[in-house]
Amino acid sequence: MYSKENFFVLTGGPGAGKSTLLDALAQRGYDIVPEAGRTIIQQQQKQKGNALPWADTTAYSRLMLEKSIGDYHEFLTSTNTCFFDRGIPDVLGYVQLINGPEIPLFESAVAEYRYNPDVFILPPWKEIYQQDKERKQDFETAVATYQQMVETYSANGYTLIEVPHDVPTARATFVLNHLYTLRTL
Repeated sequence: MYSKENFFVLTGGPGAGKSTLLDALAQRGYDIVPEAGRTIIQQQQKQKGNALPWADTTAYSRLMLEKSIGDYHEFLTSTNTCFFDRGIPDVLGYVQLINGPEIPLFESAVAEYRYNPDVFILPPWKEIYQQDKERKQDFETAVATYQQMVETYSANGYTLIEVPHDVPTARATFVLNHLYTLRTL
C-alpha cells in the first residue's frame, strides 16, 4: 500500500469550485492534477466514444480508475505538495452512487493508493453551480454526489476539512493555512 503524505485531494460534488481552487493553488506554484472524469469526458466526446457518465457508466468508471491510478503514479516520486482535483476514492464514491458493478475492484484501489489523511471537501454552492457540455448533472445530483463523497472518504479513514464558500484566492489561503498548521504541529 502506498501512502503519500504530500498528496492532497480536493473533493465534493460537481460545480463547487474545485477546479477554480486548483487553478489558484497552481498560480501559487503548487503541483496540480486535473480531474480524471472531465478529461475522460472530453476525450470520449472528441472520439465519439460512449464511455460517458450518461452512456456506458461501467466503461467510464473503469477509465476513471485507470486514469486516477496513472495520475497517482505520475507524481509518486515527487516530494512537492501536490493537489488532486478528486482522488481514487471519488471513483469509488461515483460507482457507489450509481450502484455500479465491480465495487470490490474500486475498494481495493482505494485501500492500495492512499493520499494525505486530510481531504479538502468543497460543499455544494448553488450560486456558482453551472451545467456545461461535460457537467450535465442538475444541482440536486451535485448535492447527492457531495453527500456520497462525505460518506466514501469518511468510511475509508480520511478526515474531511470543509472549505468555506469564498473567492478562489481566499479558499487557496484557507487550504494552505491548514497545511501550514499541519506542519507546525
